[in-house]
Amino acid sequence: MLRGDEIVAEDQLGASGDVVTSRGAKGRRCKGLVIINTGNGKGKTTAAMGLGMRAAGNRMKVLCLQFIKGAWKTGETESAQKLAPYFELVKTGRGFTIERLRNRRITDEEHRAAAQEGLSWVRGRILSGEYQVVILDEILGSIKAGLVTLEQVLELVAAKPPDLHLVLTGRGAPPELIEVADLVTEMRPIKHPYEAGIMAQRGVEF
Repeated sequence: MLRGDEIVAEDQLGASGDVVTSRGAKGRRCKGLVIINTGNGKGKTTAAMGLGMRAAGNRMKVLCLQFIKGAWKTGETESAQKLAPYFELVKTGRGFTIERLRNRRITDEEHRAAAQEGLSWVRGRILSGEYQVVILDEILGSIKAGLVTLEQVLELVAAKPPDLHLVLTGRGAPPELIEVADLVTEMRPIKHPYEAGIMAQRGVEF
């Protein structure tokens, strides 16, 4: 019989239909997962933030480090403050790096230095044991942009504590990261309002 604080969802059922509780089968502690949200469709960060909110609601400490996105004010920044002390959001990026969106006053070296500083900082936070969930938002885009290396991210995945959930987001997940991940979801675009000339909507895109 489940205790009142053990909420069972459809995705908590094992292959045989048996319930797996928050402490795992037969009361064992759950394994910390490596989770990847990738693909060209919308929703990678959105899904990661929803996971973080769910974890914070379970009194798990969540850290989200955002690469690339810079100081742009977003709804998730404001929401994280309301979820404190269980949800902490930090930005390490200097802004977008793709040509049509980037600030040309910020050099590639400045972008790279910011990403490397953030990666070094978050490695210490991951190894500290203080957090149960760490989200590296747009870390995969940072690999593609040459701001961090695939080898650095693979080393971080290998070094994480065994009970920590690590979430990586961004387009173009490398096969090597997909291989070591436990859960990989690809967001695929089918229809987007931008195609109809509708610009980004507050509360939906930012």
